[in-house]
Amino acid sequence: MALMAFFGRKTVEAPPDIAAAALRSDRFRLEREGEWKRLEEIVSRMESGRLRKLSDEDVLALPALYRTAASSLAVARETTLDASTLAYLEGLVQRAWFQVYGPRTSFAGWLRRFLGGGWSASVRAIGPDLLIALAAMIAGTIVGWLLVSSDSQWFHALVPPGFAGERGPGASPETLRATLFGEQQGATGLSAFAAYLFSNNAQVAILAFALGFAFGVPSILLLIHNMALLGAMLWLYHGAGLTLDLVAWLSVHGTTELFAILLAGGAGIHIGRAMAFPGNRSIMAAAAESGRRAAQVMTGVVLMLIVAAFLEGFARQLIADTPGRLIVGTFMLIVWLTYFYAFGRRAESGES
Repeated sequence: MALMAFFGRKTVEAPPDIAAAALRSDRFRLEREGEWKRLEEIVSRMESGRLRKLSDEDVLALPALYRTAASSLAVARETTLDASTLAYLEGLVQRAWFQVYGPRTSFAGWLRRFLGGGWSASVRAIGPDLLIALAAMIAGTIVGWLLVSSDSQWFHALVPPGFAGERGPGASPETLRATLFGEQQGATGLSAFAAYLFSNNAQVAILAFALGFAFGVPSILLLIHNMALLGAMLWLYHGAGLTLDLVAWLSVHGTTELFAILLAGGAGIHIGRAMAFPGNRSIMAAAAESGRRAAQVMTGVVLMLIVAAFLEGFARQLIADTPGRLIVGTFMLIVWLTYFYAFGRRAESGES
């Protein structure tokens, strides 16, 4: 085949080797074009959501047609001179890959499955690790209390001075009470302290999960260190007879926020424990398996921190009495416990 180009009045023939290559390219396309067109038709129907119109033969042929198109693309990249054919194959193979190997549901479908039982099932699966994280958090609170009660200077080491403000050893009960109920200008300082708590706890949640790869030890130490701050604050307000009031103030967003830290710490410990005791699996296989489950838990932790931010920004500001705050905090705790340990269990037992 001769390729003709016109330059003025002269006609130039392509060299024989280029003409032969062009001929082979045309034959290559013609021999496989039928399968490409069939694959494109199947993929187009799947992309448009018309799955019911696909026959059983088309569904069964999809993987084979995809592999054929992928093989054709590999050959075309090495031999063909037709740029349009190459571009067509690249687009077709990419579209087919998403239909063969890509996600089968939309984001809405994934979210429905996640909230409908996937998240809670993952939380229940790391139950032993949550118990370890809970023990570390309780121990940290006790350690913080004991340190400050033995030497009040520990309070300044555990609570950043910029956020403690007037809340420190020696503060009068009236000053501390005013920070809880907004009776003085100190309420603004407590709002800053609440914002610090949220920011700090969000960082702790992320770090507790990320440090789990070191066999979970850093995650446990981080939980203890973070909860020591809470122990110091409880000691301070207990001395003024305001323990219940502080617990109520914290519970509005704290039951959600601290629960999120518990889950994040448990997820990190879950990975570390799987790596330390992989059983018959390799360490990498154990880390990958536990990591997938822990990642699903952490996705939910992010949602919990968002909920905690709304509770801290609105509910805590609007409710100014201890009983009301306790009701909100207790209600949120019951919601989370019910969701994680009751919701979806019937579906699991039905499947088993």
